[in-house]
Amino acid sequence: MKIVAVTACPTGIAHTYMAAEALEVAAEEAGHTITVETQGSAGSTPLTAAQLAEADAAIFAADVEVRDKDRFAHLPLLQVGVKKAISGAPGLITQAEEAAANAPATAPAGTPAAATPAGAKAPAGPGAASRVRAWLMTGVSFVIPFVAAGGLLIALGFALGGYQINLPEDAPLYETILSNGFDVGSITAWGALAFGIGSAAFSFLVPVLSGYIAYAMADRPALVPGFVGGAVAVTTGAGFLGGLVSGFVAGGLVMWIKTWRVPRALAGIMPVVVIPLLSSAVVGLLMYVVVGRPIAAATDGLTSWLNGLSGTNAVLLGLLLGLMMCFDMGGPVNKAAYTFAVAGLTTPSATALTIMAAVMAAGMVPPLAMALATVVRKSLFSEVERENGRAAWLLGASFISEGAIPFAAADPFRVIPSIMAGGAVTGALSMAFGATLRAPHGGVFVVPLMGNPLGFLAAVVAGTLVATTLVVVLKSFAHRRPRATAGPDGAAGTAPVEATPAATVAVTA
Repeated sequence: MKIVAVTACPTGIAHTYMAAEALEVAAEEAGHTITVETQGSAGSTPLTAAQLAEADAAIFAADVEVRDKDRFAHLPLLQVGVKKAISGAPGLITQAEEAAANAPATAPAGTPAAATPAGAKAPAGPGAASRVRAWLMTGVSFVIPFVAAGGLLIALGFALGGYQINLPEDAPLYETILSNGFDVGSITAWGALAFGIGSAAFSFLVPVLSGYIAYAMADRPALVPGFVGGAVAVTTGAGFLGGLVSGFVAGGLVMWIKTWRVPRALAGIMPVVVIPLLSSAVVGLLMYVVVGRPIAAATDGLTSWLNGLSGTNAVLLGLLLGLMMCFDMGGPVNKAAYTFAVAGLTTPSATALTIMAAVMAAGMVPPLAMALATVVRKSLFSEVERENGRAAWLLGASFISEGAIPFAAADPFRVIPSIMAGGAVTGALSMAFGATLRAPHGGVFVVPLMGNPLGFLAAVVAGTLVATTLVVVLKSFAHRRPRATAGPDGAAGTAPVEATPAATVAVTA
């Protein structure tokens, strides 16, 4: 047999090429020829038309949306996550053999697949949940470098310039320092420079996430409305969650516009003029009028509500603030709690200072917990995730909650509840211990400015351990859960890969 394959992981580094190598070795051992297109961060060499025409089957081992997948429409297709190709490549080759044997006669590349023979099981494509996850992971894959570079530069800025580097006067201190000219001999100036560059990188997080979610859904015409929607989400205060919404709205809108029948004279300018113009206008309108304003109003309402709770049970307030700080990691709910805490510093009181300490402590938990989890149970995370975990140590120590966004976006139903529980424990303990803080930012770099710093650090450690334990338990349960399949004799069994012998086969991780 001649097989073609595509491998792609969220960051396009380690797993993309490990999966390709595993498939090549397995195909050679089975006596087949395989050509793999690695859609990695270093670019890719597309399969030729001749290779596609001669192929008997195709394998997609990808955790992100495969580019130009229409090229494979004429082939029986096996779709799996990239880890399946690394750990179960021989099984995939076997499934590809079965899919090819049960598929209709191969048509030339570029022609529609033949109808499924009578009595054969209908082709099964990837489910809606799998497609949404692939779109989301594509956006995350482009965000990760911005999180790593921007977050580490911001942390370096705090380390060199101190907590005051971002204090607002007429303008943030780092902007004032840089506008007066760069003093090579000043450590504070170097801190301001690092913080300014890191802040610039962070300003792209939401637009990049939104833009590349849209790109994964509808290709290049969706990039413009995706980026525009993400930028408006930042402007209106919709943040990370607004970026998710704008990305999916932009991608869905462009997918719909691309189905329009237009005169031949307009067809050539649709992707470069008409689609970007219409979709950007619609997405911008929706984000400004429908999404951004309600979220901003909700944020103001939450702030007022929290002000009303200031005189009540301090531990309950700390628990609530901890939940909010860890819910969306830099998004509107997080910002509502943070704004509430910072506003209290304008008229410092004992309560205001304990609230600031609780908010900062809880905000440090998400990246610290994910960093610790990647150390405690390495097998639950990919090599790229473990690399992100190493960077998350410094991000968490610097009170940069966004360091956990790649983990939360990739596995929200296990990560977000876990870090929220850890943040709640940290916020409650910080308030119970009476830790106080006068600085609005800085993480461990502002410990000398704290009241009861040992209580603050103990609260952070406790919440981090709780979140780490929960995320490891939840991921372990999902990792070990068996998948029942019918064996050759019809009895139920557990197989490493599920497949349906049909013209198109979808295998979910």
